[in-house]
Parts: sequence; structure tokens; C-alpha cells
Amino acid sequence: MKVVRDISDLKDIKGPILTLGNFDGLHIGHRRVIAKVVERAKKFGAPSVVYTFEPHPLKVVAPGQSPPLLIDIDEKIRLINETGVDWLILAEFTKAFAATHPREFVESVLVKALSVREVWVGHDFSFGKSKSGTVEYLKELGAEFGFKVFVVDAYKRRGEVVSSSRIRACVKDGEVKKAAALLGRLYSIKGKVVGGREIGKEIGFPTANLAVESELVPKDGVYAAFAVVDGKECASVLNIGTAPTFGPKERTVEVHILDFCNDIYGKKVEVRFADRLRDETAFPSKDALVKAIKKDTDRARKILARRRA
Repeated sequence: MKVVRDISDLKDIKGPILTLGNFDGLHIGHRRVIAKVVERAKKFGAPSVVYTFEPHPLKVVAPGQSPPLLIDIDEKIRLINETGVDWLILAEFTKAFAATHPREFVESVLVKALSVREVWVGHDFSFGKSKSGTVEYLKELGAEFGFKVFVVDAYKRRGEVVSSSRIRACVKDGEVKKAAALLGRLYSIKGKVVGGREIGKEIGFPTANLAVESELVPKDGVYAAFAVVDGKECASVLNIGTAPTFGPKERTVEVHILDFCNDIYGKKVEVRFADRLRDETAFPSKDALVKAIKKDTDRARKILARRRA
């Protein structure tokens, strides 16, 4: 896959099959649309193109209303690359871009710059100034300029519409198993290992304290997760919260990697959430906490072994 950020950098790309959208999370619904684009492009011997925006449009036009993103731009590129698409256009989203009339965008980008053959969008797609570019208007412009527009219906899983906003809600509520089902993979966060209070080490369960870089962290609680360190996926138990048994402190994300004793201070770690084990609890004693953690690790081992099977 070739990645371009400036439309003028495109060379010899004419008559592509293209999809437009934000694609935050690149969930199973998004991949269904992109798979159609790749399939159609192969049928016609045409280039397949994903056209998306950086940053998310709401971060520019209404920062206070911008949702926490499910994936960062590097992850988005990696996941789109896995779909087999030929080109990824990362258009810089600015206030000037936001003020562009839908017709101007279609004529200058889709028609003159790309000469698109087909455009595929999701059922809730909108574009251009004040989101005035509806699906119906895009179809009208397609008929005028000579390209076809296909609208993919909302993808449902067990009767529920799959959407980035629904996945965000699941993550916020700690429903990471459900989020994984809608994403088509485990939800993950990334962070750098930093120093902590070393309470875990004192009670026999050393933890890596993460300075999280991801925008959306699941609800406080204890989770079964995989920690990816130096490319290796390790079974883990993760705690998100304030460790109330030992007195109040700031919210932290701490991961106890099972059967692992390497020094990873300062390293980047990705944590992939498999399931929620329990709420964070203030235990009456250190011994009670240790007993609970042992139970957590036993459950986590079983859950993560099933994921790997």
C-alpha cells in the first residue's frame, strides 16, 4: 500500500474505486466497506483507494466535541494496509478544508485529481461544509460527473449496529470483550513504562506502570490482557484505578505480566484487553488483596489460554 498526504503526489492513478470516511477503530463494518472496494477494483483492474482525514475533523471544527479516538494514526495506517488496498490518502483536515463546499471537493478531488470510477461510502456518510454533502447529494454529483456511488448499509452484529461510537461506549463501560467483537480484534492501548510506588513488587506481584498515550482507557477495574513487549505477546493482569487498598492516589494503569521478570522500564508496551475480571476494590488488608490477585491471575490464565487456542 502506498500512503500519500498530498493529492498532488499521486502518480498514474486514474479511474480508481474509492471509499471515503474517518474509519476510527477500523471496525468490522469499516472493513466490510473497504473489502468491497478492493473486490471491485480487482474486478475492473483498477486501483483501490481509501481516502481519510488527519486529524479527525471534529478536532479541528469542534475540539470540545471531539471523541477520544480508538486508534492513533500509525495504527490506522497499519490496519488499512492489512486490508489489501492499493492507496491510502491521508488528507490534512484544516478549517479551510472544513469550509469546502461538497461540490468543490467532488469536482477538484474526486473528478479532476482522481477521475474516480466508483465511490463507496457508509450509510451515515456526510462531507463538506457543515456536513451538507449528504449521500443523496453525492449520488447527484456522481450522476453529473460520471461516477457511480454505492452506499453500504449499516453492518449489524446480533441485531446491533456496529459503529465507532458504540465501541467507545463499550470501552468506557469496561465491556472490552464486546468491544473486541465489534472491532474484530482486541481493543488495545499503548504507553511507556515509568516509575511507580512499587506496591505490587512489595506484595509479590510486580507491575509495570504505564504512562498511557492512547486517548481512550477502559473503565477502572481489573482485566485479563496481553502485554506486547518487544514484539512478544505475554499473558497479563491489568489494573486500572487508584489502588484504594493503599490509600488514595492518582489513577494509574498497571500491568502484571505473568511468568515474566525482565526489566522493561522505559520501554513501550501495548496492552490488548481480553476480558474484564472485576471492579477495583478497597480490600481490608494486604493479605485479602494478595488472595484476590491470585484468583485474578488464575482466571486470567484460563481466559487468555482460550484466546490463544
